[in-house]
Amino acid sequence: MSTATESYASRFLPSPKTVAISKEGVDRGPIRLVQAGLPDQLTELGWKVQFDEPPPRLSCCEAVANVVGDHAKHGQLPLTLGGDHSLAMGTISGTLSHYPDACVIWVDAHADINTPETTDSGNIHGMPVSFLLGLGPKVPEFSWVRPLLQAHRLVYIGLRDVDAGEKRILKENGIKAFSMHEVDKWGIGRVVEMALDHVNPKRDLPVHLSFDVDALDPTVAPSTGTPVRGGLTFREGHYICEAVYETGCLVALDIMEVNPDLGTNEEAVKQTIAVGCSLARSALGETLL
Repeated sequence: MSTATESYASRFLPSPKTVAISKEGVDRGPIRLVQAGLPDQLTELGWKVQFDEPPPRLSCCEAVANVVGDHAKHGQLPLTLGGDHSLAMGTISGTLSHYPDACVIWVDAHADINTPETTDSGNIHGMPVSFLLGLGPKVPEFSWVRPLLQAHRLVYIGLRDVDAGEKRILKENGIKAFSMHEVDKWGIGRVVEMALDHVNPKRDLPVHLSFDVDALDPTVAPSTGTPVRGGLTFREGHYICEAVYETGCLVALDIMEVNPDLGTNEEAVKQTIAVGCSLARSALGETLL
């Protein structure tokens, strides 16, 4: 393991850099990442690590928003280990409360941008982005979510399972999205460059990276909630994290949907946990050389 290099010093975080780890949601996934040694791994990369107490189950997303916003205000980088990707309503709300011009890179097999009107399943975990953008009818339970995210500051990477209603929403709102088709066509290096050029052309805006491990192919990360074949390879997923770190603009990180309870066997669980840890390390400065 190599240490974070000074050539990619953060534009927004004071030194010494502090990462605040929050463990949220989905059963035992987040705690297994911690038990696998992630805090020590980040310490070796030069980060000062602190932990949050888990928020109360009621109004969990709102509590997460407050915690993330508080860390951002104090110059710390919130690392949220989840958990259902609907938690991003909280994490991104928290980031935007302190960095209103922040851009969001959403890495996922799914767009999660259905509204209550377009959803077929009715599952909230398929709607967080629509709440952040202020699309669709209001839902009293999520009235606390302020629509602070701007469509031109959002970009997707890795999409491959998108509902018809979501495709319409993406087009109508001019939201940039790179599906696996674009990854196949141009390669991950070009895709990440184009994604950054779209949301952060001068590389001077804060970046919130929200990474759902189901963006990876199920052969890479099998223990996750909604696996879909044909996803990112191990290296493609890590390249995204490495490239975002190199901008010096990362201010918040989500590693979502690591779920040991959905592993077919313990080996699959260990593999997914190891991948979750390595994605976090790559996003926080680990390099191959």
